[in-house]
Amino acid sequence: QVQLVESGGGLVQAGGSLRLSCAASGRTFSNYNMGWFRQAPGQEREFVAAISWSGGRTVYTDSVKGRFTISRDNAKNTVYLQMNSLKPEDTAVYYCAAGATFGTPRRAYDYWGQGTQVTVSS
Repeated sequence: QVQLVESGGGLVQAGGSLRLSCAASGRTFSNYNMGWFRQAPGQEREFVAAISWSGGRTVYTDSVKGRFTISRDNAKNTVYLQMNSLKPEDTAVYYCAAGATFGTPRRAYDYWGQGTQVTVSS
């Protein structure tokens, strides 16, 4: 089992920045690929970004490319999502996830955090 706890969400004005963190415990963090997903009210949970176990590969959904950066620190068992130039449409609950497979679909991930709310005001 892997336990994931997100933090860093909050309310920010459009154009602002937030840094989300996801702390992992349980099994060896560095064995897992990590992803960030988000879910807005009334919408499906969607992929945002992913990073491979080593940090050598990353992938982003088109809407956040150039604005968001995913990174990880295996020594701290933590994955981050730096979000810059935030837009109102980025408002959602953000979830981190861990999985054995690197990729974008939800089915690639086996463990999920409880989520952290990000609200971007216009």
